[in-house]
Amino acid sequence: MAVPKKRIRKNIWKRRGYWTSLKAFSLGKSLSTGKSKSFVVRQTTK
Repeated sequence: MAVPKKRIRKNIWKRRGYWTSLKAFSLGKSLSTGKSKSFVVRQTTK
């Protein structure tokens, strides 16, 4: 069974969005726990 080009491209976009959201969530999680190695965040003390 042939898969239409439109459906293939749509699935690629969905997959790319999934991985991007996963990376963003992982980055946010590491920033919030303080275990980030690639970002330097200044801590503000009140």
